[in-house]
Amino acid sequence: MDALLLARLQFASTIIYHFLFVPLTLGLSILLVIMETLYVRTGKEVYRNMTKFWGKMFLINFAMGVVTGLVQEFQFGMNWSEYSRFVGDVFGAPLAVEALLAFFMESTFLGIWVFGWDRLPKKIHLAAIYLVALASHLSAFWILSANAFMQQPTGFVIRNGRAEMTNFFALITNGRLWVQFPHVVAGGLVTGAFFVAGISAYRLLKKCDEHDTEFFTRSARIGLTMALIGGIAVSLFGHIQGQYSTVHTPMKMAAAEALWNTENPAPLSLFKVANTQEHKDLFSIDIPAGLSFMSYNSFDGKVQGLNQLQAEYVKQYGPGNYIPPVFITYWSFRVMVGAGMAMVAIAGLGLFLLNKRRFTQYPKLMMLMVAAIAVPFVANTMGWILTEMGRQPWLVFGVLKTDAGVSPNVSAGMILFSLSAFIAVYAALAVVDGWLLVRTAKQDVPTLEAEKAASEEENVLQGAY
Repeated sequence: MDALLLARLQFASTIIYHFLFVPLTLGLSILLVIMETLYVRTGKEVYRNMTKFWGKMFLINFAMGVVTGLVQEFQFGMNWSEYSRFVGDVFGAPLAVEALLAFFMESTFLGIWVFGWDRLPKKIHLAAIYLVALASHLSAFWILSANAFMQQPTGFVIRNGRAEMTNFFALITNGRLWVQFPHVVAGGLVTGAFFVAGISAYRLLKKCDEHDTEFFTRSARIGLTMALIGGIAVSLFGHIQGQYSTVHTPMKMAAAEALWNTENPAPLSLFKVANTQEHKDLFSIDIPAGLSFMSYNSFDGKVQGLNQLQAEYVKQYGPGNYIPPVFITYWSFRVMVGAGMAMVAIAGLGLFLLNKRRFTQYPKLMMLMVAAIAVPFVANTMGWILTEMGRQPWLVFGVLKTDAGVSPNVSAGMILFSLSAFIAVYAALAVVDGWLLVRTAKQDVPTLEAEKAASEEENVLQGAY
């Protein structure tokens, strides 16, 4: 293996692992806002206890996200120094804003929220979790603004062999950003919602007492409602993003459909076995004119094919292979879409049975709900694989190729060592994180009486000391 391949593998493995925690942070922050808002508005202790119970898992996940996210910053300088040198002036600005504004805002108000229970007025304490959720999503916004530049560079000029920012406003109004951001927000919501719904289903399967049954039934209702809303939103914004990509990054969409030649109308491939070397289909099940309809809301519309786009790019950018890995993009797209459809179906059925008070009569569905916790993570991962692999061979589309961005003085052996070390550390972190989440999920539900008793015991101990 050469240094380029190892650097790509290392970045892929660490970013995928990190992104397991990001959408869960986004989604749980919204759910905590909903739960504590219900507590402040109704005064019901069950919502207060709910906020504290799920808040513990939010804190565990947030901590893991911070730890794994720090690695990403170092990789730009370690393995991708040429990339950092070339686009650092552009790429560094949104990352700096994310760290200095969004992250510190999120951390500050999270601390206020954690330690402010019973010390702050209810509405002030509620405002803290609102600001945590806002900061979490602002953080995602700034990260995505940097990624959107890589997908569709704007607001810059090439000067002295480097990309220099000329228009910060163009960076944050990039059309790619504004189709990516709502899709990621919806993906986070559905991830947090299935997490809450799945754990609630698990606890209800354990035949808990009356207090816990009410607690987890209400949690499941909130989770399933948000899962259904989030699932529909993910599909809608994903469709909008796909239509945008058809126009602005046609090579990515052609690869996602393994569409070899331009067609009008273009069929939508449901299942395909293709020879990617010879650019031909061996077997395919298609919906006639389906891709044209998905792309333009019309059964009449031209969708460009890989062969024609390759010839066009050779004329524009010079000799080279500009076709992304078709097998990976084709199947990551289908796994993502299939997972999205499954989430909507599971959430819709679960919510229907819950509202009919028949949810607990179907233990197999409840077990499916527990397993479905993993489905949004699969969808999120496949979505990012599609996004990043579909851009290849570019790091910054049309400006900087991937092989030109790797560090020239970092050997394959050095990267292999760090890659192995990261895998070992991340495996250990995965075990710790899983253990903490399972342990927390099995804990007794907090009650006001238990909190008062703990507080009184703490006061006695402090007095004795």
